[in-house]
Amino acid sequence: MNWPLPRDGVDSVVTIGKFDGVHIGHREVLRTLREKADGRRVAVVTFDRHPLELFDPSRAPTPLLSIPQKVEALHDAGADLVVVLPFTEEFAATSPEDFVQSILVDGLSAQLILVGADFRFGSGGSGNVGTLTEMGDARGFSVDVLRDVCLEGGVKVSSSTIRDALAAGDVETAAQLLGRPHRVRGLVVHGHQRGRVLGYPTVNLEENNEGFIPKSGVYAGSVLVLGVEYLAGISVGKNPTFTDVTRNQVEAHALDADFDAYGAVAEIRFTHWLRDNVPFASVEELIEALHGDFRNIRTLIADGTLHL
Repeated sequence: MNWPLPRDGVDSVVTIGKFDGVHIGHREVLRTLREKADGRRVAVVTFDRHPLELFDPSRAPTPLLSIPQKVEALHDAGADLVVVLPFTEEFAATSPEDFVQSILVDGLSAQLILVGADFRFGSGGSGNVGTLTEMGDARGFSVDVLRDVCLEGGVKVSSSTIRDALAAGDVETAAQLLGRPHRVRGLVVHGHQRGRVLGYPTVNLEENNEGFIPKSGVYAGSVLVLGVEYLAGISVGKNPTFTDVTRNQVEAHALDADFDAYGAVAEIRFTHWLRDNVPFASVEELIEALHGDFRNIRTLIADGTLHL
């Protein structure tokens, strides 16, 4: 099968998984693998979609990160090589033996595989850690099992928990589980120019942006654009005070800065929930609410809660 594998004979230590969000649990996997590498290549095998996107699309979760974002985050976490396998019907039908031989042995020259205790692979999930260990004994690689990463109180760190937090607007919990603020990235496009009229010009992201969009609301955070990161107020939603906004928009007002970023790529990072995105009876009431939002943001800055 024509999978995107190096097949270069370079000894590798390998981990395998969906790695949605590249959260603190995933980062612990990479940290441990890096410690065990002893000069060998640290390789991550992941997939271009959740298996449910193939088998039951209506139940497939929305990814926390785009594939490019995930690859970047895995490299930041310590991976030397990230292999993104297309999760196709052909791939799903691969036997455990072919998966191990074609991908791990021939493709990556694996010497050590690090996985979670519930790891499954091959057609129908028929392979497990025991299967992998037996195959490793026969093919010259070892298998280590990493325990789940949990917060105080025993809460398991998972992509589902992060997704639920973001869907509820709880970006603080999401940041704790991710080990960094959640981020959305996209091309800066022209909006309705309303922010400038209201006194708060915004960076508006294109509709097809990268990253899971949190609950509609107003947030504090930052925006990275044109190589500079600015503290920012962020709005997600349709701006219900007006009737001409037909889609959810993600936009950010950079504090104490004004620039032309149209056509550039911007990354918006969410750190604090401020309030719901609600309709106001007049533009004057909306402006007063915006003034209050930015007073609250400056209070967060002053007490050190919000910073770059």
